[in-house]
Amino acid sequence: MKISNETKVGVLTIVALTFLIVGFNFLKGKNVFSDEKHLYAVFSDLGSLRKSNEVKMKGLPVGAVYDYTEIDKKQSGINFTIKIKRDVYIPKDSKATIESELLGSTYLNISQGNSIEYLKDGDTLQTDRTTSLVSDVKAQINPTLTRVRDAIDSLKMVLSSLNNMFEKDTKGNIQEIIRNLKESTVSLNTLLNAESGALAATLDNANSISANLKKNNDSITATINSIKRAADKFSALEVQPTVDSLQASIVEFKNILNKFNTNEGTLGLLMKDRTLYDQLNKVGLGLEILLDDFRVNPKRYTGNIIFNRKDRTGPLTSPAPKDSVPQGNQK
Repeated sequence: MKISNETKVGVLTIVALTFLIVGFNFLKGKNVFSDEKHLYAVFSDLGSLRKSNEVKMKGLPVGAVYDYTEIDKKQSGINFTIKIKRDVYIPKDSKATIESELLGSTYLNISQGNSIEYLKDGDTLQTDRTTSLVSDVKAQINPTLTRVRDAIDSLKMVLSSLNNMFEKDTKGNIQEIIRNLKESTVSLNTLLNAESGALAATLDNANSISANLKKNNDSITATINSIKRAADKFSALEVQPTVDSLQASIVEFKNILNKFNTNEGTLGLLMKDRTLYDQLNKVGLGLEILLDDFRVNPKRYTGNIIFNRKDRTGPLTSPAPKDSVPQGNQK
């Protein structure tokens, strides 16, 4: 049997339209081969509802929130797309509300109406925002209630610890601590007494010192200015060259002292070499004898030049007494 070209074109057109419709619905998130329905619900704000949150009816999960988007640029409302996965009848006068479990997540609840007509794919649910506001309040209170429960549990643990503390032995220790605290309080009151306490006397002394400082403020200021001027003058002095010169002098002095402590130089030899000292002592002694002999017997050294007489006395062998002259040498 020969198929005409017209038949082929018609079949291809039908197949193409089918694929086009299926692909378009797939891109929109719809599956044309399933029984899922898409309903819509409009709320004034998003609240705590998010994608994939459950949609319940009489407590039974019947679907999920598929998507949500604003109605217009002014955001006058939020349009929720609801995917109904169960094959259930939803009356047209049913109302959708945003609910929140006490210890669970937020979900969208559908309250069934009494209409005998049912919603179809693409219809819009009626919404009850008043009930949703209560659910939002519950959702905000839930974290607070959780923290309150945690606080209560902690308080129970503290009370249990206190019960353990108030045993017979522990009670005596606590009473001792309270007694010590009482004595410390009495001592603290005595210290802080406004009239006779040590702290009051200290404050009075501090006030007196402050008053004296205030009276002598000008003198203190003048003294500080004088100190500042002196410090400025001192800072202007070239101290470093003086310090360097002093340090060099100390080094030279150390070198001289080191020579004194060694056998270098005359002073070092005099201090260290006994032989040189003895020789110098002998030289001094001999010089003293020579001068004394010259003073006592001058004719021995001048001869007949002055006195015309030869001195026959012998030379001195020791220093002569300094307070007299021998009788034999007098004229």
